[in-house]
Amino acid sequence: MHTVVGSPLSNGAVLIKDGKIESVGPAIKAKADKALRLEGQHLFPGLIAGSSQLGLVEIGAVRATRDAAEVGDCVPEVQSWVAANPDSELIPVARANGITHALLVPEGGVVAGQSGLIALDGWTTEQMAVKCPAALHVYWPSQDLDLGPRESSRGSRAKSPEEQAKDRRSRLKALDDFFDDARAYAKARDAAGQEGAATLEVNPAWEAVRPYLRGELPVMLHADELRQIKSALRWAETNGFKVILAGGRDAWMAAGQLATNHVPVIYENVFTLPARDTDSYDVHFRAPALLSKAGVTVAFGGRRQAASLRNLPYEAAQAAAFGLPAEEALKGLTLYPARILGVADRLGSIEPGKEATLFAADGHILDIRANVKRMWIAGREVSLETRHTRLYERYKQRPPPK
Repeated sequence: MHTVVGSPLSNGAVLIKDGKIESVGPAIKAKADKALRLEGQHLFPGLIAGSSQLGLVEIGAVRATRDAAEVGDCVPEVQSWVAANPDSELIPVARANGITHALLVPEGGVVAGQSGLIALDGWTTEQMAVKCPAALHVYWPSQDLDLGPRESSRGSRAKSPEEQAKDRRSRLKALDDFFDDARAYAKARDAAGQEGAATLEVNPAWEAVRPYLRGELPVMLHADELRQIKSALRWAETNGFKVILAGGRDAWMAAGQLATNHVPVIYENVFTLPARDTDSYDVHFRAPALLSKAGVTVAFGGRRQAASLRNLPYEAAQAAAFGLPAEEALKGLTLYPARILGVADRLGSIEPGKEATLFAADGHILDIRANVKRMWIAGREVSLETRHTRLYERYKQRPPPK
């Protein structure tokens, strides 16, 4: 039994009552209505994807199945979980590899909207919702300049470096102006009080930002390149936001600054190719270990491709193979994302008082050979059947050719 908060227990027992864990230990004397024996298996808390587009994107090449982005540069009122498809074929596939919860991350403009944490079980989005909203998502403008020839092979004229820099400054100014306006709006509504606020016109975009201005919920900054990360962190510090860094390709270069400012990282680049020809082949394999060693809380996310979210445990396993302690790798899939998203009182470990969200596997989940055998979400056992298993069973019955 891998409780995550302590050493693994051999021959351990968990008592579950009304969907919650009542006690955990090497032996439980309380009488249970039903006993399940899982000899020879490993018991884990459910894995949490710190970022994903599960249920928002089904087939990337089919526009009608993509619902992760909204038009507009600043649309904080967008609520990603409302667009989730509970019948997505990708949800059971992710669940079959131990993932029980996922943060649904919106895309689009600079301020792309709000994400929600859902459980991968339920008939409707209302039933699946765990914490909605969970974070506001800001995609930091790129700091790169294209210094290539201005004339392309098709004859179109690219922007000069000066024009690119001007565009970047313009986007950053628009971002600052938006939050300045939102702050003034929030100040006016707070000053008016409950009765006076009813007479003020409600602006949905500015209204959505109020909890983040008060520091009640975190702002998730999406940035990969080092200059992006540093610029975004300066902006967050200036504005006093509670922040999470997502993506974080070059975060290991700013590990000290991230640790000092207590900024957690949802790392999404373990299997990303090196960005520079001076980088070693394993630069992104080692990045979580470097961040962890510096004192940064590292969780793992799979926003890049919804269909590949099932591979999330292998990203943590790869990081463990390149220096990240296995205990930290497991926490990066369970307890750390729960803490980052503010649900550690309910999820992320096997402890009394938490939801009975567990799965049993025939090996350690960081071992690619392990297979998930059973799963429970909030005490209810869920099916591990997927489209893959259905097709296997179907074609296994195919008669041999004559």
